[in-house]
Amino acid sequence: MQMHDLRCKTPELVRKEIWTHVLAYNLIRTVMAQAAATHDLAPRSISFKGAMQTLEAFQPVIELQTALGTAHRLWLYQELLRAIATHRVADRPDRFEPRLKKRRRNHYDWLTRPRSEVKRDMAKGVIRI
Repeated sequence: MQMHDLRCKTPELVRKEIWTHVLAYNLIRTVMAQAAATHDLAPRSISFKGAMQTLEAFQPVIELQTALGTAHRLWLYQELLRAIATHRVADRPDRFEPRLKKRRRNHYDWLTRPRSEVKRDMAKGVIRI
């Protein structure tokens, strides 16, 4: 859900960004639960990533169908649930994964001095970036 880096700077906006991600997560899980209930599946057997990709794929279609009637939107929602229900997670009883970070940050140090000082030192050849 692209939450590994928060983009906001102020504490208030960071809180809003986190709550937005929580809301999106809960909405996706709700749609997954509805798809599972409609197709007699366990909610945990549906792939979260597959549900996200399906919702992203249906987004342009949903935007175009807003002017059509309620019956058509209901049909489209049933198709969405059917598509989400097809993304199943296989049974992996002996699978376990290490809980380590694979993504590495960039190899640059933090800017701990004013930018003008660092640029001046770079121009003099004192430090190298």
